[in-house]
Amino acid sequence: MRRTTRLFVAVAMLVPLLVACTGGTERSGIVVTTNILGDLTRAVVGDAVPVTVLMQAGADPHSFAISARQAAEIERAALVVHNGLGLEEGVARHVQAAVAAGVPTIAVAERADPIQYTSDESAGQPDPHFWTDPARVRMAVEAISAEVLTEVDGVDADAVQANTRRYLGELDQLDRWMTDRFAAIGAERRQLVTDHHVFGYLAQRFGFRVIGAVIPSGTTLASPSASDLDGLAAAIRTAGVTAIFADSSQPDRLSRVLAEHTGLRVQVIALHTESLTAPGGGAATYLEMARANTEAIARGLSGPTP
Repeated sequence: MRRTTRLFVAVAMLVPLLVACTGGTERSGIVVTTNILGDLTRAVVGDAVPVTVLMQAGADPHSFAISARQAAEIERAALVVHNGLGLEEGVARHVQAAVAAGVPTIAVAERADPIQYTSDESAGQPDPHFWTDPARVRMAVEAISAEVLTEVDGVDADAVQANTRRYLGELDQLDRWMTDRFAAIGAERRQLVTDHHVFGYLAQRFGFRVIGAVIPSGTTLASPSASDLDGLAAAIRTAGVTAIFADSSQPDRLSRVLAEHTGLRVQVIALHTESLTAPGGGAATYLEMARANTEAIARGLSGPTP
């Protein structure tokens, strides 16, 4: 082989590598941080775009971490869908790196009319747990759909729009059902105690009063003091609370200690608050999770006074 021919072949093989190293790699697919957002995104795009969800079923969105391979997937994505407002504490730096690299991203909670925490150590900070209000989920779905149509090249726009309309109809149906189900709970019983502050949006939308949380924070990474538990036990006794709601994917030991500390007959009831389950686990989709939680809350707050 002549020297010029060998040189041409070598350069031809090197060019794709140089392009990849300088950021010229074609971006494709959608990467989603949490599994709740993953379900919403898949409902919107269907089979039109590959969707990769980083958070496994049953994981804690505040603390889950990702591998180097998954971090690379974020930077190669056509779109990164993340919750934002401080929820994904273990993945935030990777999302920030993707933003710096020019990857299109959407912080969904920021597009869902966020509220602020109103009590305990998170007061004044934005609350990222928008999905407990189906009306906010409607806003989130519309935002995801618009971002997909804008940022993902070659997407089947007709399919995405049809999927979005169908899913918004299901959310409207869910919203009406939750409203009717909660209407059966007397106003004096609409009182919530949870393992950490996760139901602010639901409380605002459906007229519940948040008495307090076992972990007086919006993150599971915090921890309560003895005085925190004493104060919450006193508040529970004063309000006549009948149930403490704890995340099914987290240990409920502190919730049970608190229930005993009240000296009253207070149930500890498991909910699916921050993560979907594997198929068959009772909350494999957002719609299934919302219905299961609504039923559990309605039953728990309709029981006998402690």
